[in-house]
Parts: sequence; structure tokens; C-alpha cells
Amino acid sequence: MADILLVHGSCHGAWCWRDLIPALQALGHTARAIDMPSHGSDPTPVAQVTLAGCRDAVLAASTPETIIVGHSWGGYPISAAAEADPAAMKALVYLCAYVPKDGMSMVEMRRQSPRQTIADAVDKSADGLSYTVKPDCVQELFYHDCPPATVRNALARLCPQPIAPQDTPLPLTDRWDQVPKAYIRATDDRTIPPEYQAQMSLSVPPDMRFDIDSSHSPFFSHPDTLAGILNAIAEQTFPSGRPC
Repeated sequence: MADILLVHGSCHGAWCWRDLIPALQALGHTARAIDMPSHGSDPTPVAQVTLAGCRDAVLAASTPETIIVGHSWGGYPISAAAEADPAAMKALVYLCAYVPKDGMSMVEMRRQSPRQTIADAVDKSADGLSYTVKPDCVQELFYHDCPPATVRNALARLCPQPIAPQDTPLPLTDRWDQVPKAYIRATDDRTIPPEYQAQMSLSVPPDMRFDIDSSHSPFFSHPDTLAGILNAIAEQTFPSGRPC
């Protein structure tokens, strides 16, 4: 079976995968999650967070047989990791995530969306280095189909998101192209419009595009369904089973 590395999105941490990890383990996979710099238990000061540092955190946790799943903004650091060392992972999975265009930052990618969903939902810090999601917008934006207890738990854990790595352009070459990719679109997403996800998913082969009827947080709302999709991706990535 597969080794699956989970990379969270903006303002989250490794904690957000708590329900998906056991669902993947029940299917026989090794599943683990990491904190991006300044998130969760990572002590990096917000002012020191860079896209390169996020990339390096992914590379440090990956092996050549790892399937890396990036959620939302997490699509950028996993792409940067593939560009830096395409042999360091087996495949990338974009989970309702941004798929970079050559030379564009995530901020620029977000502006290309056919609908803007978060402009009125975030507050920038006084020093201009990070942003937070307004508490009264969190459930509608991220978790509208999630259990109430899960929403309360998440609200207590959300943290500031550094702006600099999201405003850093990412050049891509055939190194990134070498890595197999899949896309999972959340069809009821209120953060990244589903139609924009459909557009970004065109960068992966048709048989590696999947839909899940979920909000922006399928790891909370439909962990078993999401685990099943990731299992299908793993079976296509390792058609003869995980190498020994």
C-alpha cells in the first residue's frame, strides 16, 4: 500500500487531518501529516516564513515512494517540492487546491478565479505580514457541512497565515511535469469555486480527476469518502501494490 503525506492549507495545521489519517490506515496505507512553518507546533516566526521554507518542509518529510496530498494553498509547496526534486516523491494529489501556473504566485492565481470568495472574510495583521479568517466567516467559508463539534475544535486551532509565501511566484519547468498528478475537486466548495477547480484540474490526466460532494474541508465532512478516492489514486499510482 501507499505512503501518503498530508499537507494542510492556509491557517490550518497537521491537526486538520485527524479523521482522514485513521480512515487511510484502515485501508492499509501509511498516512502522516506535517505542520507548515509557523503553523501547528512549528515555531517558525511568521516574518521568517517563505515559500522555499514550506517547500523544504515537504521535501524533508517525503520519500521517493510518497504520494503527497496538498490541500488548498498546500498545492503550492507540494508543487515547489516537485519542481525542486521530482525524484523525491511518487505523485502529487491536489485536494481542492491551487495548481500553479508557471511564474505566478498563489495570490495571482486567486485573483484569476471567476469569483472572489474570501476578500471580505479575512483581516490583515497590523504589520501586514499575515492574515486571519474572521471568526464569523469561518464556518461558511470552510466547514458549512461539517459536524458542529468539529467546527468548534477547528475554530480554536486556526492560526495566522503568512502572506509572503503566498505572494511568491513559482517558476515551473519540465521537472514539475515529470511527477504524476491527480486532482480532487470539492463540488460544494465556498472557498475556491468548483468551476475554478475544474479549470485547474485540466492539468492532470482525465482518469486522475475526481469529484467529492463536499465543502472546502472534505477531511472533516467526508473522511471515509475522501480516503476511498485517495485509495483509488494510490491503486493507479502503484498498480502492482506498494514496492517493497
